[in-house]
Amino acid sequence: MGGLFGIVSQTDCVADLYYGTDYHSHLGTKRGGMAVRNAHVFHRAIHNIENSYFRTKFEAELASFHGRQGIGVISDTDPQPLIIGSHLGTFGIVTVGRINNLDELVDQAFARKGNFSGTSDGIANPTEMVAKLICQQDSFEAGIEAAQEAIRGSCSLILLTEKGIYAARDRLGRTPLVVGRRPGAFAVTSESSAFPNLGFGVDYFLGPGEILRLTADGYEQRCAPGPRMQICSFLWVYYGYPASEYEGINVEEVRYRCGAALARRDDVQADFVAGIPDSGIGHALGYAGERKLPYRRPFVKYTPTWPRSFMPQNQEMRDLVARMKLIPVRRLIEGRRLLFCDDSIVRGTQLRENVQVLFDCGACQVHMRLACPTLIFPCEFLNFSSSRSTLDLAGRKIIKKLEGAEDRNLDDYARAGSAKNLEMIEHIREQLHLSSLIYQRLDDLVAAIGLPREQLCTHCWDGSSYF
Repeated sequence: MGGLFGIVSQTDCVADLYYGTDYHSHLGTKRGGMAVRNAHVFHRAIHNIENSYFRTKFEAELASFHGRQGIGVISDTDPQPLIIGSHLGTFGIVTVGRINNLDELVDQAFARKGNFSGTSDGIANPTEMVAKLICQQDSFEAGIEAAQEAIRGSCSLILLTEKGIYAARDRLGRTPLVVGRRPGAFAVTSESSAFPNLGFGVDYFLGPGEILRLTADGYEQRCAPGPRMQICSFLWVYYGYPASEYEGINVEEVRYRCGAALARRDDVQADFVAGIPDSGIGHALGYAGERKLPYRRPFVKYTPTWPRSFMPQNQEMRDLVARMKLIPVRRLIEGRRLLFCDDSIVRGTQLRENVQVLFDCGACQVHMRLACPTLIFPCEFLNFSSSRSTLDLAGRKIIKKLEGAEDRNLDDYARAGSAKNLEMIEHIREQLHLSSLIYQRLDDLVAAIGLPREQLCTHCWDGSSYF
């Protein structure tokens, strides 16, 4: 996925930019970057963070950064930020999202005799493509609007300019942007959890397609929000940090409500409830509280050296990280009926190994409760995971096995409680060697989030969202 941070201050902003960007490290593990502007001089650095954390890569060169406004990014796609020279002036740009029609836009640029300064993984840099679209217009505001109109998918962005920082949320608000305020400074971020330790308070949530210009003295609306929003539901289920808020709704509270909703539809006998660290903890606490069952930690996560396993692109490395970072506590497991909560099942590879470890440690039963419905449709709007094929999704694999084709009767399989839906879940349960498996119903998830369903993107579960 990825995360953005920008700041404008009456004093030097480098330390705040450094820490504010770092607070998005849970959203990606590929590249990190920062750019600051001091008078008319831009200073930028980009580092690979696949094998080391953001802070360790940038700490040594912080002393060379000086400026009162800056932008930062954690990116799981292209190298960012970019510094662009144009008729609009020199500016820096960071983006997050997904451009599904990138090839088409690149061909159009080539037809106009355009060129690209570099590639990322053999393709044109998507952020550079966005910058080119912006530069075709007579103002930053018009350029951002034109870029949003041309992009099929989603793109939120921050620009670092001579007139301050421009923040623009994608047209349907699938990714969030929020403004923070403290005396003498304003910031904009993907994750509001970046604010408290930097002294910022949440001041404003950008609407879908809205554009703001921020200076050290305040911010002004440059383009009003559009009428339609479909924010990614998975932000509350998995992506988002527990302390963050989107549309004023806290992530951790939603996870408690997700767990409680699962509990209200369940009567399985278990000795205690646990969460798969860390993604299942909030859901499990909500489940345990609703059913008044004890919460225990039969898996503990070795945090000093092992990073999260969801984002690395190499499947072998993901499996290794997943296996090594969770340590079982045999004395809590042996002879007991365990009920686990987690956010979702993508492939199921890691979970199957975890379940086997639990039975090897003497578990009598292992039940799994998932905070969202079965993932059936690949995300069209964000770089949701490293999956390169729909058959990487556990549900689609089963559908192909049962139907002889991966895309047959998808609506039936997505409908909670239907015969095909239950058959698919039973096959997944058997493959994972679970004692029982229950997925969250989509209507319960929507209720837990607390927004009208039409304001939520639920595409990965029901294929219903629109461009």
